[in-house]
Amino acid sequence: MHDSPHRTAPRAPVRIVHLGLGAFHRAHQAWYTAHADARREWGIAAFTGRSPEAAQTLERQDDVYTLLTRGPDGDRLETVESIVAAHDGGDTEALRDYLARPEVAVVTLTITEKGYRRRTDGRLDIADPDVTADICALAGALADHHDDVPGAIENGILRSLPARLLWALDARRRALPDSTITLIPCDNLDDNGAALRTALGDLASVTSPLLGAWIDAHVDIVSTSVDRITPRTAAADVDAIAARTGVHDEALVVTEPFHSWILSGRIRADRPRWEDAGALFVSDIEPFEQRKLWMLNGAHSLLAYDGALRGHETVAEAIADTECAALVHDLWDLAQRRLEPSAHRAGVDLGLADYREALLTRFANPRIAHHLRQIAADGSLKLRARIVDPVRRARAEGETGAAGIAAIAAWTQFVVAEVVAGCPLDDAAATDLATRASADDPHHALLDLLAPDLADDPEVRRMLADRVD
Repeated sequence: MHDSPHRTAPRAPVRIVHLGLGAFHRAHQAWYTAHADARREWGIAAFTGRSPEAAQTLERQDDVYTLLTRGPDGDRLETVESIVAAHDGGDTEALRDYLARPEVAVVTLTITEKGYRRRTDGRLDIADPDVTADICALAGALADHHDDVPGAIENGILRSLPARLLWALDARRRALPDSTITLIPCDNLDDNGAALRTALGDLASVTSPLLGAWIDAHVDIVSTSVDRITPRTAAADVDAIAARTGVHDEALVVTEPFHSWILSGRIRADRPRWEDAGALFVSDIEPFEQRKLWMLNGAHSLLAYDGALRGHETVAEAIADTECAALVHDLWDLAQRRLEPSAHRAGVDLGLADYREALLTRFANPRIAHHLRQIAADGSLKLRARIVDPVRRARAEGETGAAGIAAIAAWTQFVVAEVVAGCPLDDAAATDLATRASADDPHHALLDLLAPDLADDPEVRRMLADRVD
């Protein structure tokens, strides 16, 4: 009989709300907060995304969990206690209650790319059925003539994260109209702070312009670059740690030793001193953001599709394949030629040579089973920032962008192979992808979904066809 993890000190007061309770948050923002908050003043109330399961699991073990840091030479175990409450993401009553409290100063988010409900042009997708339903619910409850008491929205009805957050910010405005609060998105999006502000602004414009104006004046939204490889925890990991320690932790998180959190933007409200745990605050996030998206995330996506097509299952297996590795180095060369001028203009040293070497070491870590199919999910969203953006820039500067086209070709081949095999696609655009994968020229049809401008470019079409052949 094994014990469950248990809390060793009193719970810190809730001063941070997190949206998107998953393994990455527990390995990253919750870990940074735990290491920056020696006096235990910054407790996190975390809300799940699509399923309440993670919250239920944490509740069963006192809201604490074990972080297993798995390095090439050994393991390190620690119990993390910065999360002090866990909730179903649909519990908007609890979310509104937290944001109406003056001591709550920060909201962090890890909701994945598709959680922002964006169109390809970056605006809120008001044609999304969930967003449409949420607009109807919010419009009635947030009508600007409700100055003192908002209308009612049944708990659990709101489906999209932008709607849930907007509804909670309304509670903040009514309870604390002169207060400020900071929102910190931590998802792999180009300028994720602007992406969040756009989503909230577009939603407010059709439901409550008054609330939108208050957000503009009182809500600081920070842009970030986040990095820590955190694969899915396997049952074997849980069993191994239980056998080793006598603690059966259903919320165990497996991660790598490397960690990075870079933030940029105005913060007027109070916050933890995350820099004491290694976070970096910079005046210009763009070079750091692009380095992460184009080099780490771009290489991960390339390995996910090309590696899977070659029969590999993990990043470590794929990067050990000399042909996969050669494609990765070509992609990094493409990215580096874009990054060096950007870093020079910003007056920062990105240390690109060292960064590449560190990525190779991290990818090759045999003790981190980062499965390619986990990375492959939602490629129609991820590739736009990771691959399409540097390809566009390269072509505008007179280069072919061939290394990026090779990554796109690997994705189209992967999608076609999955559809032919009858495998369900794990992608927000799964239905459209399946239709295009069955077209006469499926690879061009898929590229047209990903980047219509590239699909209209004869040279890009030729390179794609050559790669597919």
